[in-house]
Amino acid sequence: MTPGIMFVSLIFVGISFLVSYVLKSKFRAYSEVPTSSGFTGRQIAEKMLRDNNIYDVQVLSVDGFLSDHYNPANKTVNLSPDVYAGANVAAAAVAAHECGHAVQHAAAYPWLGLRSRLVPAVQFSASLVQWVLLGGILLINVFPQLLLAGIVLFGITTVFALITLPVEFDASRRALAWLDRSQVMGPQEHDKAKNALWWAAMTYVVAALASLATLFQYILIYMGARDRR
Repeated sequence: MTPGIMFVSLIFVGISFLVSYVLKSKFRAYSEVPTSSGFTGRQIAEKMLRDNNIYDVQVLSVDGFLSDHYNPANKTVNLSPDVYAGANVAAAAVAAHECGHAVQHAAAYPWLGLRSRLVPAVQFSASLVQWVLLGGILLINVFPQLLLAGIVLFGITTVFALITLPVEFDASRRALAWLDRSQVMGPQEHDKAKNALWWAAMTYVVAALASLATLFQYILIYMGARDRR
């Protein structure tokens, strides 16, 4: 790793740590705020699915903190224990957001479909990219094509990170719109849910910007080596 790339990486590690810290503090605080309806995360998820005429998606409890996700492969909304059983604003926001992905899937939301199709390519590139980039940097003067191959692999993961942004923002938009329509929480609770989901989205923004900045650094290194030849 070059000094420039290391410097950029350190900056984004710091930003990512700060955003993650704020996100966790927000969720801890909003976990103490009960919802007016008294619904748990599981009940919120099941109601949102029903209200959107989705009956083939299961709501499951999975281990881990903030491990919540929607799995389009087996059509499951997977909620962490605190979210699954929690009857609070944080649990409601997370449960509704993950159901937002289920609604996207049912509506054939194009960005979600594109992201799902990219998963095999991202898994393949992620298994090789670090070694190819390392070899490309070490052999930059004799075999710059190896670095170019690493850039292509890293580019795949960067594209995936960028495509993730509209998917996540749209899921939150759908979640908040439903929470407002369903009246399972009051206006002040809704504002807190919106704030929690905004900070959650910022983690994806930071990751995408970090990936884009790092990719740009590698491209500059490759172009510099090519110009010297």
